[in-house]
Amino acid sequence: MTPTLVPHHPARDWAEIQERMLAPLYEAVYDRLGVDAGSRLLGLGCGSGLALLMAAARGARVAGADRDHARVELARERLPEGVTVTEGLPEDLPYDVVTAFHATDGVLPDLRALTRTAQSGTAVVLAGWGPPERCATEPVLRVAARLADRGPAAGPDLDALVADAGLRPVGSGRVACPFGYADGSSAVRGLLSTGAFDEAVGATDLSQVEKEIEEALAPYARPDGTVWMPNVFRYVVARVR
Repeated sequence: MTPTLVPHHPARDWAEIQERMLAPLYEAVYDRLGVDAGSRLLGLGCGSGLALLMAAARGARVAGADRDHARVELARERLPEGVTVTEGLPEDLPYDVVTAFHATDGVLPDLRALTRTAQSGTAVVLAGWGPPERCATEPVLRVAARLADRGPAAGPDLDALVADAGLRPVGSGRVACPFGYADGSSAVRGLLSTGAFDEAVGATDLSQVEKEIEEALAPYARPDGTVWMPNVFRYVVARVR
């Protein structure tokens, strides 16, 4: 695979390379919840705003929150005028749909705040990796865990998050979200932008991390240089009690 030579800009790499890989997940959730012109949607961990754009295209009123300053700035650039994106949970929560498409254990405080302030019946959707055997990216994530000297990477326990937040589960689903890249360099940059390798980069040299990602990607490289990795993501739908 071609070595990665382009300087890394994680937030922009996320916006330009990686974020679109989750579009099937966003679309499936919006279809299931009937997101339309009558919806008011808040995206937790909204990243650079693609999911919000897709909801806005359906006519929904949208707002977003993310802890990453650079991603928030990109979201503000690309979203329509008047859409609010904050770096923390908004104080006022007049929303009937809340999404956390990239849920981690770190979202729990925000979910608990939701249960105290949102109206009863508000839909909350959490999403993350599906079963490891259904995710071609799993071997690459194991590289991140090994280089960071921690246990095997595992997706968030969505059901436990729902329970710990005091939400009422009402359903779940799985969506195919293949990761496709133009070349090995794009694949490395896209995967690094997810944040899954941040600990590994902090524990070792970036060039070593890139090298090991490229090696793990080799089985998914096609003769034309593109990279294709089938993945399944799972989501859980819950309601505020």
